[in-house]
Amino acid sequence: MIVRKYGGSSVATPDKIKQVAAGIKRRVDEGESLVVVVSAMGKTTNMLISLAQEVSSNPSPRELDMLLATGEQTSSALLAMALGDLGVPALSCNAFQLEMTTTGDFSNARIMDLNLDRLKRRLESHRVLVVTGFQGITPDGDVTTLGRGGSDTSAVAIAAKCGCPCEILSDVPGVYTCDPNRFPARKLEYITYDEMLELSSLGAKVLHSRAVEIAKKYSVDLYCASTFSDERGTRVVNSLPEWLEQPVVTAITGDENQSRVSIARMPSSMEAVSALFGGLADRGVNVDMISTVNENGYTHLTFTVVDAKGKTVMEAVRTALAPWKGWSVMEDRDVVKVSAVGVGMKSAPGVAARFFRALAGRGIEMLGTTTSEIKISALVSSVNGDEALRALVDEFCPAE
Repeated sequence: MIVRKYGGSSVATPDKIKQVAAGIKRRVDEGESLVVVVSAMGKTTNMLISLAQEVSSNPSPRELDMLLATGEQTSSALLAMALGDLGVPALSCNAFQLEMTTTGDFSNARIMDLNLDRLKRRLESHRVLVVTGFQGITPDGDVTTLGRGGSDTSAVAIAAKCGCPCEILSDVPGVYTCDPNRFPARKLEYITYDEMLELSSLGAKVLHSRAVEIAKKYSVDLYCASTFSDERGTRVVNSLPEWLEQPVVTAITGDENQSRVSIARMPSSMEAVSALFGGLADRGVNVDMISTVNENGYTHLTFTVVDAKGKTVMEAVRTALAPWKGWSVMEDRDVVKVSAVGVGMKSAPGVAARFFRALAGRGIEMLGTTTSEIKISALVSSVNGDEALRALVDEFCPAE
């Protein structure tokens, strides 16, 4: 058995759904049983969100999840119909029918369990199950959605539960050393879970980070490839094959979905710092690139957050620091986080020096930095974003 996930671009039109069905039929003819996880067609999710906003200025999170879940139900039923026309015994299933239970966090639920017996019983009478991605149900029966990249998470969770491989199929034929739409790039034959996790969290859109976390935890064999091409894709592994020369830097990525928050003349007391970061945590905000400068009893603090959280962050800061006076806060959205990722950094001295030298050589100012064992990131102004990425690609990942 194998799990295959098809993204929204792969099932965007009836013709594409028929092409996907033909590809699945070829696998069935080779003797395989498949669990196929699908996203909503094309931009359906965005369209449904727009519909909700037309009828409500503040849609109920529960009702919004009920609405959004219809997108995947449509694509799963259509694909099952297309397979039936090709003589393939296929059955569409939603999260309720498979008892994919989640937490009750509407729009960002986490998978708790899946009824494997139900899945296996359905697969006994049908060679293909077409499962709705992106959604689950609470123990009380409410429909939930899993947030951005939720169909990836659904597919990998099913593969982990079944102990089988998982293929992520989209309009991208694998993982590249950089964005192939912007720079000359090389496709990677292999990439480690740790590298993929860093890239996913830094803005790369091939796989969602929560899906990679599950794959790493349960050692799911992951393969990323193109839906409509036989071109070889990228395999995500625990460690690179011994015969493969390990690069110092595997890939370069940029994340434009960032905001830089600066707080001036904030009290230096631990009480104020604790109130600030406690308030951010209570609102589900993850902060990055924290820097502080202490001066005359005050702290000048800056940090970065995901841009979509900007409004929430500003509200949290003002609420948390309300007991204190004299401070000010501002948000800068015109920033880009550029990063180099690679397990080879662990054993290679001088990578940081090369990283900073590459940016300095192009006259690019760094507004902040952060590092881990296999990652170096710098925050730069948006006007320098492309040039910063180009400098790092030229330094570490030339296409040759």
